[in-house]
Amino acid sequence: MREQIQRCEKLVKGIYESMDASHDFQHIERVYNNALAILKTEPSANEKIVCLSVLLHDVSDSKYTTDKSNEERILNELDLTADERKHIQTVIAEVSFNGGNELPATTIESKIVRDADRLDAIGAVGIARTFAYGGAKGRKLYDDSEEVRFQMTEEQYRSQSTASVTHFYEKLLLLKDLMVTAKGCEMAEERHNYMVQFLDQLKKERDGIL
Repeated sequence: MREQIQRCEKLVKGIYESMDASHDFQHIERVYNNALAILKTEPSANEKIVCLSVLLHDVSDSKYTTDKSNEERILNELDLTADERKHIQTVIAEVSFNGGNELPATTIESKIVRDADRLDAIGAVGIARTFAYGGAKGRKLYDDSEEVRFQMTEEQYRSQSTASVTHFYEKLLLLKDLMVTAKGCEMAEERHNYMVQFLDQLKKERDGIL
């Protein structure tokens, strides 16, 4: 198992290094650590499936590419059984938020990877990642004229370039209540509260309340 995980890490690292700071290899490392923390509380989970799914979950992220060849190529090089390969692909498919149009998390491995990834989208790191991605895409910091969308298709979610602060209300502030493991729920609480405090402080500074 360890050799396959190390092999996968080497294969994915270059792909993530080509992405902006919101989805680089440091993001993968943090999600990996989150997943290990949750794994300790979920003894029935398959550690190899979780670890490989974390390493692979963004190599074909639709925000950056419509090409699935990276995922397919790396899976082909990992000497996996057909069941393992299918399981990993299912986990990856079930991780994404997709503007609230997420697939159900059908296995404990999917639940762990989903929570681990979402934990990195909230809190102090989540704030930093949101503005890093917004900057890379040329988005405004905030735009009070934008209407927050609570119902949207995946295409609408992907295609409309909303301001970074709007993203907090359309996704990030919703994630705490969408965690699906007990440990994920526990870890999300402090990070969620920190985001709320940040947005309150940002509003004060924007409004000139000194």
